[in-house]
Amino acid sequence: MQAARELSSVPARTRMEESVRNAPSAEEIVGKSAALRRVLGQAALVAPTDAVVLIQGETGTGKELVAREVHRLSSRSHRPFIKLNCAAIPSGLLESELFGHERGAFTGAIAQKMGRFEVADGGTLFLDEVGEIPVELQPKLLRVLQEQEFERLGSSRTIKVDVRLVAATNRDLVRMVQEQRFRDDLYYRLNVFPMHVPPLRDRPEDIPALVQYFVERFGRRMNRHIEGIPNEAVAAMQRYAWPGNVRELANLIERAMILSPGPTLDVPIAELEQARSLGAPRNGTTTFGQLERASILSVLEEANWLIAGPRGAAARLGMKRTTLQSLIKRLEIVRPV
Repeated sequence: MQAARELSSVPARTRMEESVRNAPSAEEIVGKSAALRRVLGQAALVAPTDAVVLIQGETGTGKELVAREVHRLSSRSHRPFIKLNCAAIPSGLLESELFGHERGAFTGAIAQKMGRFEVADGGTLFLDEVGEIPVELQPKLLRVLQEQEFERLGSSRTIKVDVRLVAATNRDLVRMVQEQRFRDDLYYRLNVFPMHVPPLRDRPEDIPALVQYFVERFGRRMNRHIEGIPNEAVAAMQRYAWPGNVRELANLIERAMILSPGPTLDVPIAELEQARSLGAPRNGTTTFGQLERASILSVLEEANWLIAGPRGAAARLGMKRTTLQSLIKRLEIVRPV
């Protein structure tokens, strides 16, 4: 296929430098549990193909790392890995971010802009939170997946690209299709090779290695050296449900290192046990949704219902503000009057 590289006088990597990342090594996917090995085995199986991959899983489980691993193991590894969080872009600007626009295409379009599909030509495009793409934009995404071609906003010229798509979501796309909030034809096109990244509560045996990894990573950043991690702290972390998954664990370890006065990691065990007890089953049928809701509600109350900011609930849970707001809506959490 003819590449789209000649369509802009400004180099793609210069125009979207913030989107391009070198694919990390597999060592950044920490753990040796059977559940994690199964995911990595699937990544190795699908990577040599050009099949569309749909990575599903709860927030904070590491879906982007799995996407990068698929790219790293593919024949496209020497080409760009471009990512776009569909929930982080206002719906009115998402089409331009994906497909680009010509100068004057709309108010404020003062220059030609390449979209992510053009920048990813020859490589991999990772669309995170793909379930947030508006219904009216979904046919254009379906077309580029099927035909590998599209037009920029404000242009009638068809652009051909060669892009491998990896998408991720924490939403129930099947339910969204049933509710007519997601096109069924697009869902089937995305669901060529589905993968599920397990939540941290399903692989507690990986927690000791993850804790050590984050201690070393934050230690280098803070110029701190932690010599010991109490066994009771690790055990408490293995008992906790982790509604924010690995991202929440990383946030906890970073906070613990800041608060640790000496060479031993001071983990707030009491906080973990309190959060766990709030979701303790009363009749033996408690679902994780109830556990997740109770844990998030507890953190919201601790943060005085402040969501954003360094002291907000999102930061405490290790989540993005938009992700927490989505969870609050999905779990029907309402602030008491």
